[in-house]
Amino acid sequence: MKKYIVLATALAIGIALAYGMFFRGDADALQVNQVAADPAAYSGTITVSGVMAGTSPQNPGIFGIFDLKELQCTTPNCNKLLLPVKHAGKPPAIGDEVRISGAFVQAGGGYLFAAESIEVVRNHKLGG
Repeated sequence: MKKYIVLATALAIGIALAYGMFFRGDADALQVNQVAADPAAYSGTITVSGVMAGTSPQNPGIFGIFDLKELQCTTPNCNKLLLPVKHAGKPPAIGDEVRISGAFVQAGGGYLFAAESIEVVRNHKLGG
């Protein structure tokens, strides 16, 4: 009987460790609302998760992302906090959930998040 308990416990621990190693999720990524509140507090390269909201009409190399939690807000008067991201490549599509690695840089009296790499996780159908 003891042998089966030890075996079951070892199996449960093995499954938990395997799950933790392969399905980490966004545990190592910060959220937009975390970093946008005080971008000066973050130095060096970090990873931020968010949803692509749109590009700047003045500079298509700059786009905004909002916090994943804001997807739950369905009323028209939601005040989504946008984090401006500067990227030299093609921007993600509107509604793309992204993981962006980069660093904050000062620009025009504020901060921009200068992206080094962008990974599209999935797309959320925004709008109609």
